[in-house]
Amino acid sequence: MARKKSQSKAVAEKTVFAALNILKDAGGEARGSEVIEKIRESVEFTDWEKERYEKTGYIRWESILHFYTIDCMKAGFMRKNKGVWSITDEGEEAIKLGPEKLLEAASRKYKEWSIKNKKSDKTEPEVDEDVSQNQQALIDQYEQEASEGIRNFIICLNPYEFQDLVAVLLKAMGYFIPYVATRGKDGGVDVIAYSDPLGTKEPRIKVQINHRPDASVSVDDIRQLIGLLSKPGDVGLFVTSGKFTSESVRSARESHKHIELIDFTRFTDLWQQYYPKMTDEEKNSLPLQPIYFLGVNE
Repeated sequence: MARKKSQSKAVAEKTVFAALNILKDAGGEARGSEVIEKIRESVEFTDWEKERYEKTGYIRWESILHFYTIDCMKAGFMRKNKGVWSITDEGEEAIKLGPEKLLEAASRKYKEWSIKNKKSDKTEPEVDEDVSQNQQALIDQYEQEASEGIRNFIICLNPYEFQDLVAVLLKAMGYFIPYVATRGKDGGVDVIAYSDPLGTKEPRIKVQINHRPDASVSVDDIRQLIGLLSKPGDVGLFVTSGKFTSESVRSARESHKHIELIDFTRFTDLWQQYYPKMTDEEKNSLPLQPIYFLGVNE
């Protein structure tokens, strides 16, 4: 007699399968919040699946999805980084298995990883596997919520406010900023930065800033910045609140001039890293509140 499938497992099958397909259709990656919203629009849920947990306030099906994406990450089917989810080649191949067998494969690989990990590290105390995975899934939801909060704050800034934010970051990183473009034509350069107060030492950094959170910087924009690097020792820095196309990343990497790219994820990483070096006034342009809670050693 076949064992009856649990409600949670049934939810996991349809949501994990939908998530990987959404990532595949999106070209390989998308923000986790966008994936969840598309699942909400395309998958039918029961009242039980749409209930909120009293303890955490999170919706049941979303929490179940986060729980089982840990299986998928350990299986090598997907990755997560600062609120951005991406599907791997193995994940695209796993889609062919269908919802049920895909989840079985992910859970099996997770258990194999867990057993191997426990054997290789005898110094860590024994922790119940489900407790550890629940904890990791909850942390994942907290991190995604924090990332979306920062992103929504930045989205609401106008282009000049985002430009000022970039200047604040560069200053906190130790650069001297003699020029920040005012409203009007700027010749393609929004900020100029030096490593010394007088600008007598290389490099001279020409910064181009693009505040389009939902857009990707094209290769033409990168080529335009390369064309502005006219003096020996000039370095180009392109900062966007969105992301870069694969072609623009390749163009920057292969350029004979040094071009550094900072997308939304890298910008927020750097902002957090150099936040302690900012003045109180500078911090208020994008205020953060660090919160520490018990994590997991995996």
